[in-house]
Amino acid sequence: MALKVFESSLAFIRRLRSTREEELAAAQENPFLAKALEREKFEGHQLATFARTVALAIIVVLIPILTPQWHMIYYMSAVLLFIAIGWLQLWAADVGQSRLELMLIFADLVLLTILFVVPNPLQPDDVPTAFSYRFDNFSFFFLFMALGMLAYSWRTVWAMGFWIAICWAVALLLILLFGRTMPEWTEATNALYPDSEMMRWALDPNSVMFTERLEEIVVVIMIGIILGLKGARSNRLLMEQANIAAERANLSRYFPASLVDTLASTQHDIGAVRNQDVAVLFTDIVGFTQFAEEHPADEVMSLLRSYHNVVEKAVFQNKGTLDKYLGDGAMATFGTPDAGPNDAQNALKAAQQLLVDMNTLNEQRQRDGLDTVRISVGVHFGPVTLGDIGSARRLEFAVIGDTVNVASRLEAASRELDCQCVVSDDLMRRVSQAGISDGERRNGFEPRRGLQLRGRRTPIDVWTV
Repeated sequence: MALKVFESSLAFIRRLRSTREEELAAAQENPFLAKALEREKFEGHQLATFARTVALAIIVVLIPILTPQWHMIYYMSAVLLFIAIGWLQLWAADVGQSRLELMLIFADLVLLTILFVVPNPLQPDDVPTAFSYRFDNFSFFFLFMALGMLAYSWRTVWAMGFWIAICWAVALLLILLFGRTMPEWTEATNALYPDSEMMRWALDPNSVMFTERLEEIVVVIMIGIILGLKGARSNRLLMEQANIAAERANLSRYFPASLVDTLASTQHDIGAVRNQDVAVLFTDIVGFTQFAEEHPADEVMSLLRSYHNVVEKAVFQNKGTLDKYLGDGAMATFGTPDAGPNDAQNALKAAQQLLVDMNTLNEQRQRDGLDTVRISVGVHFGPVTLGDIGSARRLEFAVIGDTVNVASRLEAASRELDCQCVVSDDLMRRVSQAGISDGERRNGFEPRRGLQLRGRRTPIDVWTV
């Protein structure tokens, strides 16, 4: 049993040692984590600096009230110095390891140890060096560790516990070896309590009270470890939240922001296979193959990026889902994963916005001395099958069915009809059922009857612009 506990402890320590490498690697791959760590670091450091300033300022005010003696100016000046060091630490703060910041933290602990151990040079009375322990000032180290939890990583807080223990142990050793003693004080105390060994031990001004000092060293190490473990758990939660933010950002590449919130909070399985009515939009760049042959690769890629930005804007602003890019084309759906009453209307608005924004892009290309391009759009509304398809190793949320095929054929038919956009009469009728006026619904579209689509026996009625 003891062996298992020991092995588990070693495994836990190894995990802690590898946590920093994992954080650095994850921060490089996940910009959300890098930003979260940076924000956590500086917000925590600002809060810690403010809290430290307020707490130490209160101490400065209390010192002359509790001990109204002129030699207490020494301690008041020391507290002001610690306030200044706190602001220097904020200035030196960095997300990664900052040597200057670590030096200032170590200076904090060393100066605090000296302040508590070395007698006040302004004090008029000579006292034994060990007498400083009588004031139980060690609790101030816990205040600095608590502030460290706000400002520093869990590793630094962990290190602070060990640094404090080392400083206190070194101070204890130096006092035992070189501290000033006044034997007459011990003799006077012993004379007061000749029959009580405990009272003589407790009141001896020359005693460092070794057991109490050892207890303080052990306790501060334990508290440092506990605070460090708490910080490590909090850091792990921060990394998980950053990963969730990255996942939401990936979703936002395919879905509008409002739908991302729905997907992130939904309780049902969006990948479950089902049938529902959906509006499907296809768009493409006309003559892209020839354009790619006649223009440099960087200009071709620049056109694709600009075009895809236009498509993404039109789809997302009209509550659509960007299903996939198809080279120089794209497929979008309206009503996935959940159908709504305005899906057909949103698809029609997206098609109209695509044409307007593409005209704006062409005007900019003309001003830049670049060739203009023409796009084609096809939109249809009807039943589809949607859900996850693929193997267990790779799933993809897909929308399939005759409605998708018809929308694709409508986009291709725009070339034969010499127009930019072809919308099925099924979609127009659906828009009309939503209470949209004929003028708003048509908006430049003209009806065409009996369009024969490739691969289909039955012609359909369409609207073109």
